[in-house]
Amino acid sequence: MQQGSAALTIDQIPLKRRSDLHLARKLWHVGGVAAMAAVHHFVSDDLALRLIAVAAMVFVTFDFARHQWPALNRFALRFFGLFMREHERDQLAGTTYLLIGSLILLWFFPRPIVALSLIFLAVADPLASYVGIRYGKDKLVGSKSLQGSMAAFFACTLIAVIYFLSTGLMTERLLMVSLLSGLSGAVSELLPIKNLDDNLTFPVVNAGLLWLIFSLFGGLT
Repeated sequence: MQQGSAALTIDQIPLKRRSDLHLARKLWHVGGVAAMAAVHHFVSDDLALRLIAVAAMVFVTFDFARHQWPALNRFALRFFGLFMREHERDQLAGTTYLLIGSLILLWFFPRPIVALSLIFLAVADPLASYVGIRYGKDKLVGSKSLQGSMAAFFACTLIAVIYFLSTGLMTERLLMVSLLSGLSGAVSELLPIKNLDDNLTFPVVNAGLLWLIFSLFGGLT
C-alpha cells in the first residue's frame, strides 16, 4: 500500500488545472511580482537587475534540473505543488517565464515603464484570470474572456491614474494616458503569441506599448 504522499509517483501528485480558480497561485504571483517591484523601487537600477538576475539564475537552473532528475521533480511537485499547475509537471514553471520577462523589462526599459509594468503584472494578470474563471461568459481568445479583459483594463487604468498622479508624470493628459495605459494592460493580457507563456509575453508586450505611450505624450523627458 502507499504510505502517504511520500509513496506518490510524479504522475500521481495532484496539481491544479488552468480552469481552476487556484487562489494560492494567484497570491504567489502577486507576492513575487510585488517583491520585485519593491526591490526595483528601493534600490538602484543596476542593483535591482543584479538581484533579480541572481534569483532568476537560481530558480531557472532548478526548474530545468528537475526535468532531468525525477527525484528532484518529485521534490518540487510535493513542496511547491500548491502553487503549480498540471502542465508544469513536465514543462517549465510559470515563474521561470515571469523572471525572464522581468529581466527583459529591467534590461531594456526606462525606470518609470519598468515600475508601472511590474505593478500591472502583479495585479492585472491574476485579476483577469480570477474574473474570467468566475464570471467569464463571453470568450474572446482561447480561454480569455471579455469579462477578464475588462477587469484588467479597469485595474490598469486605476493603477495608471494613481501612478501618474504620485509621480507627476503626464498629469496634464492624465485621462488620456491612463486610459491608453489601461488598454495596453488589457491587450497585453489578452494577446496570444504562439505558445509562449503569458508570464513572459505580458510584461514585455505591455512595456513596449507603455514605451510608445510615454514617448508620444512626453513621459520620457
